[in-house]
Amino acid sequence: MHSPTVAAWHELLRSRNVAALKTLLADDVVFHSPVVHAPQAGKVITLQYLSAAFNVFFNESFRYVRELTGPHDAVLEFQVEIDGITVNGVDMITWNDEGKIVQFKVMIRPLKAINLIHQRMAALLQAQQ
Repeated sequence: MHSPTVAAWHELLRSRNVAALKTLLADDVVFHSPVVHAPQAGKVITLQYLSAAFNVFFNESFRYVRELTGPHDAVLEFQVEIDGITVNGVDMITWNDEGKIVQFKVMIRPLKAINLIHQRMAALLQAQQ
């Protein structure tokens, strides 16, 4: 059974409702990117990264293949094909007692996929500025 936070995350992905991310993220959320060394702290920067990710990752082939959920955290393993490259990764999500996401970490493999994601995300993040 999903937690309300995981269920809300799945609904955001299903509906492609980027605007609803604001209500799901805590103000002090920290985002850990697979291609940026330092954690990105705060709602504004996390919204930028996750909004860009919606455009890069969430095509028709995106699917979660495994989920491990605890009382305040979840690991969601995903697969997606982008430009003929199969991307495998995990979203590691932690939320507070109010159900707001306080930490979001993405890990990706293989190296070819990381390079592709880095290139795509950088272009979208630069366009947002």
